Amino acid sequence: MKLGVIFPQTEIGSDPGAVREFAVAVEELGYNHLLVYDHVLGADPGHYGGWKGPYTHQDMFHEPFVLFGFLAGLTKKIELVTGIVILPQRQTSLVAKQAAEVDVLTGGRLRLGVGIGWNKVEYDALGETFANRGKRIEEQVELMRSLWTNEVVTFSGRWDRVIAAGLNPLPVQRPIPVWMGGGADPVIERIGRIADGWFPQFQPDSEGEEKLAKMRSYAKAVGRDPAMIGVEGRVSTKEGNPEDWFRLVEAWQDLGATHVGVNTMGSGFKSVDEHIDAIRLFSNGFKAS
Repeated sequence: MKLGVIFPQTEIGSDPGAVREFAVAVEELGYNHLLVYDHVLGADPGHYGGWKGPYTHQDMFHEPFVLFGFLAGLTKKIELVTGIVILPQRQTSLVAKQAAEVDVLTGGRLRLGVGIGWNKVEYDALGETFANRGKRIEEQVELMRSLWTNEVVTFSGRWDRVIAAGLNPLPVQRPIPVWMGGGADPVIERIGRIADGWFPQFQPDSEGEEKLAKMRSYAKAVGRDPAMIGVEGRVSTKEGNPEDWFRLVEAWQDLGATHVGVNTMGSGFKSVDEHIDAIRLFSNGFKAS
């Protein structure tokens, strides 16, 4: 099982030095990957009565592809992961281009996590339709994979159209791995049918085991080997103590997770050094366990 770190988007700040320090520490500590959350815009809850979203305009988010371009020159080994990019609020061919470029600049170290998101405010601002996002994402993934593996593509879908055109340069990975986030039953079915991996949002307990079994049954139904679909669990340092963390790691491993990511956000850390101390503690404990 591979161990990664969640980039502390909302707490890292805007200092490029702090971003560099954290990413370099992740690599030097021997982690396998660095996962980044995504939001383009934050809504002002004062304007939207009854706002229930987990983030607002006061929460900071570095843009993943630009961030990865920066980190491509600072790192040599770690996989860079979006967990997740909200794909249907973006132009498909542009995302395919950005992902291919990151993959080229990192020598094939991109894992592209995608999802449909929850924030209608972002969709409206970006000129995309919120209501049909679940249906569109499947077509988007199909087109991106075609663009990543062919020099010239002709594609005529319900929402996207490409006529005799292609990306240059093509990515190192052909195609780039596409993972998905989400937990609703249609999403679980979609993951089993077309995704390379899953970022589940549940605990590694009996309920989580049932959801994983459901995803794997969907995969089998379309002739896919469930063992080829990755699963990345998550452990938060704000919950419990180190012993609790590693019990969760073991539980994820027992469920057949291929990856686990440690999240330091929400733990009360006030500086990048405190975040780094936490991932160092986690790394040392993981190696000792």
